[in-house]
Amino acid sequence: MEVHESTITIPDDHPTMTTSFNTLGLAPALLANLETMEYLAMTPVQAQSLPRILQGQDLIAQAETGSGKTAAFGIGLLTRLNARDFTVQALVLCPTRELADQVGKEIRRLASYIPNVKLLLLCGGMPTGPQLGSLEHGAHIIVGTPGRVLKHLRSGALSLEHLNMLVLDEGDRMLDMGFIEDISAIVAATPRSRQTVLFSATYPEQIKQLSASILKNPSHIRVEATHTSTNIEQLFYEVAGQGQRLAALVTLLGHYHPASSVIFCNTKQDCQQVADMLGDRGFSALALHGDLEQRERDQVLVRFANKSCPILVATDVAARGLDIKDLEAVINYELSPDPEVHVHRIGRTGRAGKTGLAVSLYTPSESSRVNAIEDYQKSPIAFSALASLQPKPAVDLQPAMVTLCIDGGRKDKLRPGDILGALTGDGGIAASSVGKIDLFDRQAYVAIERAQLQRALTQLNKGKLKGRAFRARKL
Repeated sequence: MEVHESTITIPDDHPTMTTSFNTLGLAPALLANLETMEYLAMTPVQAQSLPRILQGQDLIAQAETGSGKTAAFGIGLLTRLNARDFTVQALVLCPTRELADQVGKEIRRLASYIPNVKLLLLCGGMPTGPQLGSLEHGAHIIVGTPGRVLKHLRSGALSLEHLNMLVLDEGDRMLDMGFIEDISAIVAATPRSRQTVLFSATYPEQIKQLSASILKNPSHIRVEATHTSTNIEQLFYEVAGQGQRLAALVTLLGHYHPASSVIFCNTKQDCQQVADMLGDRGFSALALHGDLEQRERDQVLVRFANKSCPILVATDVAARGLDIKDLEAVINYELSPDPEVHVHRIGRTGRAGKTGLAVSLYTPSESSRVNAIEDYQKSPIAFSALASLQPKPAVDLQPAMVTLCIDGGRKDKLRPGDILGALTGDGGIAASSVGKIDLFDRQAYVAIERAQLQRALTQLNKGKLKGRAFRARKL
């Protein structure tokens, strides 16, 4: 396999790396839509990948969530789309339903300038009946998870014989989750003439092997965000042994008391254990790992995003692809053996010009991992002593917000405005006491100020939404 490599190591927000979309020869209607979406200049990954994608080249692109990669492959697949041909022309494979949903929404926005474009989500954790009905009516673009896409392929409900573009988004994570056989079976059902684009935050040996088997003379670009920049304070604390980690973690949380933090563990067993032990000590913490069912995962992510749970304890695989805004701190309960993974972990804080904190615990036996991180970052590591930390006085460990679950969602025609209206109606609570509202097919979640919990519950359970009574309860 011949690989054409173009590597840049400039921060995603570096001003010299932005380029006008006008340079790409895109359709005027698409350019106008991009302007409406306030996509005024290309990000580095877009500037590096779009010219190659538009030329029909296969591509391997190393880029992370938040880099603008969805728009890169979304624009690429839309320029090749024939809306008059109701066959599946583009397929985007994603590791999780959450990422597929995000990708689908973004492509729908990008495609709004083309009449009658149909995009269909095919994801696990969802009923197959409605998906089969939608497939019968035809679709131009499929966005889905490998397992569910393969299921529809094998049943004969889905055909990829007219596919002209295949996108593998977060390829390394899909391999981590064991999707290699599913992906290979899906690829076997596509035309050899297709264009294939692979996006991956890292480039391990498995990805190299996969790309060699399914891509044709790909270009290889790498866009590195500079996560170890001055807006992230990074500190390392030594603990005497494995048994001292939890006490050290409690000390760190008591001293820094971040409003939002992700704590990384290397295994799902440690992840759940740490979350449980923090809960026993009065902290509001939730675990995010591969053993959670889809509904449990949805609820964890909703509660963390709406600020009703300030601590998320996660494994690398479970946390990949999460676009967490305004994250104050990343804490490495255990160091990753891979320094590149470490840099991806801490890069979740200190984004969009904001300051962030990255704190890592390590034992003397893990000194080689610390040295590897220092070498990878090409910058010295700052060490500090746990004994120097003091807990903040009179800290309230409970979050200011709580989450209510309503047993009705999009399929019941509920909208965020309906829920807000019910909460703030006659005798209700102030709109300023209502936080983020998340709608799913059969559930809705709303963040409420803790002090208004009982009043909000009473308001929802005594009233009606869309003329119907729905049960509400605290998560």
